[in-house]
Amino acid sequence: MIAEVLLVLAGHTSSLFPTDHTVHPAFASLLHPGEEQCLESLGLVALRYRKIKHACATLANPSSRYVSALCATLNQILKDEYEVLVVETEAKVLKRDSNLVASGSFVPLSSLRAVFSEWDAPLASLETLVDELQAQEHWSPGPLIDLLLTRSQTGIHRVSRIYAQLSEAVQRVWIAQLQALLIHGTLSPQDPLADKKYILVEGAVPSCVSMQSRESITYVGRAIGTVKAAKWDKQFPQDLAREHTRLLNTILPQDQYAFDRVIADIRTAVSEWLWLNVLTHRDVDDAVQSLANYFLLRNGEFALSLIREVERLKLSRLTGRSVPSTMIREQDLHLALLRASLGTTAQQDPSLANLHFRLPSGPIRPLLPSLTSAPAKDLSSSLSSPTEPTTFDDLLLGTPLVLTYSVTWPLDLFLHASDLQIYAGLFSYLSALRKTHTRIHTCWTALSNAQRARRRWTGLGEGGTAEDLEARKQLLRCGWGVVREMNWFLDTLLEYVMTDVADVEFRKLKGLLSGHPSGNVGRQVTGSGSMGQSDLGSTAPLGASKVTSTVHPSHSMASNASSGSPPLDFTTLRSIHATYLERLLTGSLLSNPALTNIIRMILEVCERFAGQVERWGGDVLPALLFEGSIATRENKVGDMVAERHAIVGEIDETLHTLLDAFYEQLSLSTTLQPFSAAADATKSALYNTSALMGNTTGFGFHTFLRTRKHKRLEGDEEVRRHVERLLLRLDFNGQFSHPGVRRRGAQKAAEGGDEDILKQGGLA
Repeated sequence: MIAEVLLVLAGHTSSLFPTDHTVHPAFASLLHPGEEQCLESLGLVALRYRKIKHACATLANPSSRYVSALCATLNQILKDEYEVLVVETEAKVLKRDSNLVASGSFVPLSSLRAVFSEWDAPLASLETLVDELQAQEHWSPGPLIDLLLTRSQTGIHRVSRIYAQLSEAVQRVWIAQLQALLIHGTLSPQDPLADKKYILVEGAVPSCVSMQSRESITYVGRAIGTVKAAKWDKQFPQDLAREHTRLLNTILPQDQYAFDRVIADIRTAVSEWLWLNVLTHRDVDDAVQSLANYFLLRNGEFALSLIREVERLKLSRLTGRSVPSTMIREQDLHLALLRASLGTTAQQDPSLANLHFRLPSGPIRPLLPSLTSAPAKDLSSSLSSPTEPTTFDDLLLGTPLVLTYSVTWPLDLFLHASDLQIYAGLFSYLSALRKTHTRIHTCWTALSNAQRARRRWTGLGEGGTAEDLEARKQLLRCGWGVVREMNWFLDTLLEYVMTDVADVEFRKLKGLLSGHPSGNVGRQVTGSGSMGQSDLGSTAPLGASKVTSTVHPSHSMASNASSGSPPLDFTTLRSIHATYLERLLTGSLLSNPALTNIIRMILEVCERFAGQVERWGGDVLPALLFEGSIATRENKVGDMVAERHAIVGEIDETLHTLLDAFYEQLSLSTTLQPFSAAADATKSALYNTSALMGNTTGFGFHTFLRTRKHKRLEGDEEVRRHVERLLLRLDFNGQFSHPGVRRRGAQKAAEGGDEDILKQGGLA
């Protein structure tokens, strides 16, 4: 009987167990209950072993390479451990080993049960594993590795060790596929890690691989595959490929930190080689120039023309009669881009074809702006804890509008989607400022024309009876004061952003890219000043992008190292561009949520005032023949004059409150928090995309950037000085630092005092 039991344990069938692990009824009556229990326990071990072996034979044939590797490893483990244990036990019985054979004459079933009890838990767990594998027709490597790693997290040592070996075997096969992708740029026809566009297939990567490593795998695989498919003269060097193969052979995805480090090193090495052989200085220069021209509005004539075309498009849709002609679609905005380029330097710029407007909310029907004041906000609470990111992307069109830039290979090695999101946010901000500034200029022109036309008939006064002459005069002066302050603030802010921030930082970037960095980049001071000679020599004409080369790839791969400029490695290039974007965001005040919230409210107040004046026919004073413009017996002032005076006065008060809050928050920003953070050379953007974009189109930040380990970057103080110059421009006459003087001057003007205008402005 002992020989029969050993044969059953080795995987053979027997009449002792006709169906499963239950002892045959005819034989059970001859056994002691304890012996019967021991036999059934041994039969259960044998049954599980046979089931696992049969499942491995079934799964290994038509299944994927990963399941086949698992089955082969499992068979080897059972052969090396379980089957060896059966043979050793049989040898001990034949040798009458005293540890197994009692009195040298018989073998207790309890002894056999004790020998094979260590396989109860492993075989039970492996049985559930093969059942789970058979329940699903196809297994991707990612979920399979995750399953094995999860099952290895157990307190039973033998079970944990077996699953660790199985997981390692599957991971080795996955690493081999990864080597084919990262070293040779090839994809397997069966169970590929990525599709033809080198985008990772869902389920192809285990969850233990971080998002940074996934993005790097896609990056490196696409780069190597594209270079090989292009059949360029210079291919990836073999010695570097062998080194990367050696590095990948030393790691497993389950060791996340080591795996991330090796993948990052491979990406850095591939990026350096691409920068020296594929992505040339000229490609980067053209891209940086185009992005600055169109996203930072350095091509001023095109920016103004685009704003006019968008306004003309809204007007044409508002006056349309049929339903299709009243909708604004993305193709309409694309035509507006092309029309805006006519007659400007952008007309012959090939990079204009890469620009596209995107409407996240779909086609829209334009509406007239509301002239009613928004619900009063608690300014202090909105500044202390902004509830949502401040966005500017809806100010140009009235609905969220995103400017995108099409990036093709190899330029996408340098520019990532997160970089383009930052550029889109800067465009939304700058275009909102420029559009509001243009509307205030138009409002100023309308007020001036209306006053000249009125003075032809009223002389030096404002017309009307003696009773309402003073009221009309106060209303006119209040309107002129509001539009003057709006124009002055927008002038100051735009000059600061475009000159002190965008222009200076762009010229610094161009100088660094050309290999001629300048420590003191010239700054155009208000009204005068010039840029440094070294920076002027290294930049292209303002508003014009360089023409993209159309040379065949094999001839356009001149090594950057062999060019006249000093060598610039790819990591330094990414770090330079990251610092450039960071300083643009910080200098333009977009990294301070309190300031962006105030700027947004100021722009809304300016738009409301300009729209109100436009609704009034281009003048704050009603015509003398209008009903309600002249005083009646019941009122000393005309109803229309009083109504307009209340509206303009409320706008004036709101504007001054916002300007005071803006100056206060700007002053605090220079003393409480640092202005820059160490740029991460391994990332294209300064923040994660989720932190940058409050929604699909939003653009908001939660705090000013903090330095890493309390270290300041070179140029941190210069960024701080940019903001200090803005403070000096705003407070050139001491009106913000001494707010009481302005309030007293405004009170005197309201009471009808004839204070000198120079004294009101703090100039006398």
